[in-house]
Amino acid sequence: MSILIDKNTRVMTQGMTGKVGQFHTTNCIAYANGKNCFVAGVTPNKGGQNFEGVPVYNSVLEAKQQTGATVSVIYVPPPYAAAAIDEAVEADLDLVICITEGIPVHDMLKTRYKMKGKRTLLIGPNCPGLITPDEIKIGIMPGHIHRKGRIGVVSRSGTLTYEAVGQLSALGLGQSSCVGIGGDPINGMKHIDVLKLFNDDPDTDAVIMVGEIGGSDEEECARWIKDNMKKPVVGFIAGVTAPPGKRMGHAGAIISGGQGGADTKLEVMEECGIHIIRNPAEMGRLMQKILNG
Repeated sequence: MSILIDKNTRVMTQGMTGKVGQFHTTNCIAYANGKNCFVAGVTPNKGGQNFEGVPVYNSVLEAKQQTGATVSVIYVPPPYAAAAIDEAVEADLDLVICITEGIPVHDMLKTRYKMKGKRTLLIGPNCPGLITPDEIKIGIMPGHIHRKGRIGVVSRSGTLTYEAVGQLSALGLGQSSCVGIGGDPINGMKHIDVLKLFNDDPDTDAVIMVGEIGGSDEEECARWIKDNMKKPVVGFIAGVTAPPGKRMGHAGAIISGGQGGADTKLEVMEECGIHIIRNPAEMGRLMQKILNG
């Protein structure tokens, strides 16, 4: 079992005819069951074209109706990416993964407002995507570092998602699913949403959770873990404490009013029973120790 996607998922690429969309779609098609999973592309006014055997449609709704795709991945340029999310939500897709970085915050505010009451889940924007190892990958992560297993990974940082996975795989610890939720201040699924799915997944035994400075999502998730999580969680916060009002890394990594710093987050996480680390090189080894009792 996996969370969110598996070998039976049918995917469309919004922005299929652009260089970025074509490059990453090619890599996703080449990974595991990707040839069967990626069934459509979408670019307005480019319908009727074909890329790597995948038909291109003019709209998300048309692609859904013609192919049965229920998941979309977005590689649309920043000025148009929020509208692409809106289109996917209006087509009532199950899941939308937005890889695009640099979407104006005002655009995402309007998009999140439009999503209220809708059932479509959003991952991103500004994220690497997600993967169920040996089944399907949707996004820009390097597939070869992943191994099938029973450790879940959720991260705001793309690079540290790969780092956590690489350490686990090197120690012989495979992953059930890995989800990069992105670091923008206005985004879709949060740590807590993914942890709930991992908690209910019988094929996930433990979770690595990587956060970043800025905001309070990690603290909220930590308190939920304390009261509800049945599985061990290893936690790390990327980024040193910046001066108030200063931004580091992702657009969401901004500290305000003395809140959102790495030390504050780690303290709350540790109080809530999460096995914290302050050196990212230790994520895999700490997980191995926990699993060995």
